Amino acid sequence: MLEEVERWLRTRSWSVADRPLDGVLAAKRASGSSVSVVLPALNEEETVGDIVSVIRRDLMARVPLVDELVVVDSGSTDRTSAVAAAAGARVVHRDAILPRIPAVPGKGEVLWRSLLVTRGDVVCFVDADLREFSADFVTGIVGPLLTDPEVQLVKAMYDRPLGTAAGQGGRVTELMARPLLNMHWPQLAGFVQPLGGEYAARRSLLEQLPFPVGYGVELGMLVDALHLVGLDALAQVDVGERIHRHQDGQALGRMSAAIYRTAQLRLARGHLLRPSLTQFERGADGFEPRTYSVDTEERPPMTEIAEYAARRVA
Repeated sequence: MLEEVERWLRTRSWSVADRPLDGVLAAKRASGSSVSVVLPALNEEETVGDIVSVIRRDLMARVPLVDELVVVDSGSTDRTSAVAAAAGARVVHRDAILPRIPAVPGKGEVLWRSLLVTRGDVVCFVDADLREFSADFVTGIVGPLLTDPEVQLVKAMYDRPLGTAAGQGGRVTELMARPLLNMHWPQLAGFVQPLGGEYAARRSLLEQLPFPVGYGVELGMLVDALHLVGLDALAQVDVGERIHRHQDGQALGRMSAAIYRTAQLRLARGHLLRPSLTQFERGADGFEPRTYSVDTEERPPMTEIAEYAARRVA
């Protein structure tokens, strides 16, 4: 490991307990900063309501840490929107945001569009499939941004059990993202959960970053933030354990392809020879190929969008 990364682990890796909530609230008041929490959601009716309820109860009603809670529905076919709204979130449908630019499927697409429907100086992203959700996921990653003006982006780190096996979650991280980062961006080798969906950043940083539309968004954001603001502006906070719905091996394969493509573009900005992935499923006549396209689109920095610029002037 690079000496720079070893130093970073000592000075930019914290526990949620390192910043008591009263101190975080005092720093928020002193700075006059506002905090938005965004949940990107696609068919998460079983979990999104509990997450919204915890944030509203613990971080909005009991203490004024979160100013805005928005669920961006990415085209759900279940009751995700209704459940989220009933729990107290403001729900916005992906297609209603920036209709001038037709939306495409993908997590990164939703995160990018969320900047247009939120106002917070600090934007906190939380996946909507978490179970046994704790407010620590928000306070832990928002805290450094409110108490340390040098910090620009904070990732949550946690244990990820797979069934009853401790620490076996995050298979795409271990098999794809971590090797890529260690080999090509070794300054980022200290991140425990580089692909984790719980992170917070200053709006002033997010609006300058391009957003891969799909699953490559987390890796792309880390790499681009490193080049834009430097390693010492990035941090991570231990929030305990993350329990969520795990995807099957083929879905993870498609995720890995999208992440590899995101890395490839950042390594060379070169031509993709074949932006697709063929996988195999056993059918009645043996193994049958299934070919999926790999996300090849990225959204530009939000500062280049006329509607966003007009909103800032207003």
